Amino acid sequence: MTGVGAGAKDTTTISGRSHAALADDFLRAAVRFTTDRLKDRKRGATEELGRWEEWRERGRAIRSHTVANLDHYLRQFVANARAAGAAVHFAADAQEASAAVLGIVQEKQATLVAKSKSMVSEEIHINSRLEEHGVRVVETDLGEYIIQLAHETPSHIIIPAIHKTREQIKDLFTHDGGQDLGTDTKALVAFARSKLRETFLAADIGMTGCNFGIAESGSVVLFTNEGNADMVSALPKTHIVVMGMERVLPTFADLEVMANLLPRSATGQKVITYMSVITGPRRAREVSGPTELHIVILDNGRSSQLGDAEFQDVLNCIRCGACLNVCPVYRHVGGHAYGSVYPGPIGAVLTPLLLQGEEFADLPNASSLCGACYEACPVKIPLHDMLVALRRRAAQRKAKPGGVRVDRERVAWSGYATLFAKPGRYRLVTRVARIVQAPLARDGYIESTFGPLVGWTGSRHAPALAPEPFRDRFSRMKQDVKVARQNDGKAAESDPR
Repeated sequence: MTGVGAGAKDTTTISGRSHAALADDFLRAAVRFTTDRLKDRKRGATEELGRWEEWRERGRAIRSHTVANLDHYLRQFVANARAAGAAVHFAADAQEASAAVLGIVQEKQATLVAKSKSMVSEEIHINSRLEEHGVRVVETDLGEYIIQLAHETPSHIIIPAIHKTREQIKDLFTHDGGQDLGTDTKALVAFARSKLRETFLAADIGMTGCNFGIAESGSVVLFTNEGNADMVSALPKTHIVVMGMERVLPTFADLEVMANLLPRSATGQKVITYMSVITGPRRAREVSGPTELHIVILDNGRSSQLGDAEFQDVLNCIRCGACLNVCPVYRHVGGHAYGSVYPGPIGAVLTPLLLQGEEFADLPNASSLCGACYEACPVKIPLHDMLVALRRRAAQRKAKPGGVRVDRERVAWSGYATLFAKPGRYRLVTRVARIVQAPLARDGYIESTFGPLVGWTGSRHAPALAPEPFRDRFSRMKQDVKVARQNDGKAAESDPR
């Protein structure tokens, strides 16, 4: 990640937000502790399953085939969903998706919406849109409920409140419930359970996301660990599903593969606790379930990646969060530093693609390009290559009509190319650098508290140039060896034996 020191007070950039996160010792410790646990659990679960690379390759093949033929499978999914009694709405962007949801809510004259965890609903900011029209929205996933009370966005795809302490959660629950609950985990969970049960029973509408849509049946599939999605989708009379257009699988046989890949990659579980398959609304002889099922299928920039050889594979993502757990940048700064719904490596790629413009153009710089995200991804998305491609596109956008860029990065690299193209220039530059570094060098490292180097030396070791260049040392060593051999030869000649 470049330039952490520069613009540290500017919270509109990944650099500035990261600077603030790096100063939060608890945040860094909490994120590192939790991501370490998730990595260890994933390692154990995948080793126990066996042939993990074969599973990854199968998952990649399924997702790549589906995305390459997305128009066909979407049409099949929609036709079967409607045949099962669901109403399907298409939304080109976040505004249209919010309008579709709001229209359903207003038609039902609903005042309370119960939600289960859904990243795509966070993407379209549906909570604030409904609340603007007097509709109360309650998140029923425990982590989402905590950050809703804190008026924050998720910090992790799988564990939204990864950055919260028990003391902070106690304060949020105490304020919400009007009584001091203490910090006992069981007491806090009991409070949340009691409050959320009231919401389940009183809600006019239940809203969920969608892990997968099955084309061959028109079914919506939900993966959860708390069971709240079952309550949200079964108790209210109307169920609204918000679904990214790429979340389709051709068949239930493909779902079996994802049911092995996703929980093991996300939380290190052998199987997800609850896998709910919903096909249409409640039928005549069924005793539970909604009387109406609405599926809102969101584009919001996804279709722009279709046919793009560099970025189409980003639509393969199954939202497991495994790339976050291994990313050295995410593990130090957490999710809020990314400034978007999707953090980590997947967010650094997906957000600039979905929300093109300068607001998130700097996110691809939040990477060491180490490739750990690719190794962790259960469907083999080459995120590190995509990050490089996004950086290249950003550089091309900054180019003036004449093709000349005047930003500091281009000037620096042009100067580097000029100075290091000839051996004589290289030797001259290194000699000058040894003189310039003298006031800053301490015990073999450069220390700087101001100037252009502070962004690097503030958080990394910057080795000083050696007092003697290697070329000079090598020439001297060769001369020493030559002299030693000559002396050995003279000694041998003078030996009387």
